[in-house]
Amino acid sequence: MLRLVATSLCLRCLRVPVLPLHVRQCSTARPAENQQTVDTFYDLSVDIQKVRKLKAWVLHQHPAYAKEVAHLLRDMGASGPVIANVLVVHPEAVLCNPEEMATQRELWTSVCSNKKDLVNIIEKFPASFFTSASHHENQRNNISYFHSLNLTKRIITKLMASAPQSFSRPVEQNQAMVSTLQQSYIELGGEKANMKIWLQKLLSQNPFVLIKSPEVLRQNLLFLKDRGFTTAELLHLLSKLRGFVIELNPDSMNQTLLYSQEMMGCSEGLLREIVLKCPALLYYPKHILADRFEGLLSAGITMSQIMDTPTVLELTTQIVNYRLQKLRADGYEARTGSLEVLNGTKKDFEQSYGKLKLRVQRPLFNPVAPLKISD
Repeated sequence: MLRLVATSLCLRCLRVPVLPLHVRQCSTARPAENQQTVDTFYDLSVDIQKVRKLKAWVLHQHPAYAKEVAHLLRDMGASGPVIANVLVVHPEAVLCNPEEMATQRELWTSVCSNKKDLVNIIEKFPASFFTSASHHENQRNNISYFHSLNLTKRIITKLMASAPQSFSRPVEQNQAMVSTLQQSYIELGGEKANMKIWLQKLLSQNPFVLIKSPEVLRQNLLFLKDRGFTTAELLHLLSKLRGFVIELNPDSMNQTLLYSQEMMGCSEGLLREIVLKCPALLYYPKHILADRFEGLLSAGITMSQIMDTPTVLELTTQIVNYRLQKLRADGYEARTGSLEVLNGTKKDFEQSYGKLKLRVQRPLFNPVAPLKISD
């Protein structure tokens, strides 16, 4: 009986039509790629395999405007390789319709009229240029607001490129943050005549300062004031930290300061002096500081040297070891000298190293002067 049932089932299965493997798709399968987009990408020499790997969903969208994006960029002077690179990095650009792109071009050229410069910006920050139409009114209002602050077009362009979120949100939020910054600057003893330049530097060095909460700035300044920093010192920190003070919080700063004081075995007054020399101490997490202290000490650097030149803590252990070895190979022993030569960027170090190398290798006698030979 069982054999008969099994045979019956098998015969029934044979009568069911079998779909080819490439036709079998579940109901939730992704729709086919937009062939027009794919063909245009191929024509533009876009690395479509990379797009499929990283942002395949874009290729399935309808409608898409790949040809229109290419035409817009080409009309602005972009070369073929630049267009291809933009579409690889930010293929979502093809989802902006021509009207949106035209509006974006109008907005951006109001602060950056040079086509070549604007193409360079789009290549570096394509997501900042190809944005949703829902943000255009906010962008327009924010551009007008920053113009009213007498910020240069170059600064406004940099803000739009590197921190597009600050232009996509309502202008009132930026007004609140800028007002808090200006008020803090004046309350800390800053001169009103210099406030425009100070604000320009702050925004250009850290554009993301705008998207932080004004309350965070107030809390951090209050915490540092409670730790004994004077108003002049607080203004110094706010300026030197380039807005990073807004990205901190009292708990993280407290942990960092306690750890630094414990490691250096210094008083609170001396710790404040060290922080003023190296404001970065406020925002390095404890584990990073621990690694850098350990790296310096294991290389033979003393704690007193670190306290005299705390900015050396801004360098990674790898960079410090490389520079120490390079100096040692040319006869300079940092363990018995100043650490100032270690500081700065790669360019700064190479310049200091070059001067030091000449000084260390300078001959002990004047090769031009005649030698005194006794009879």
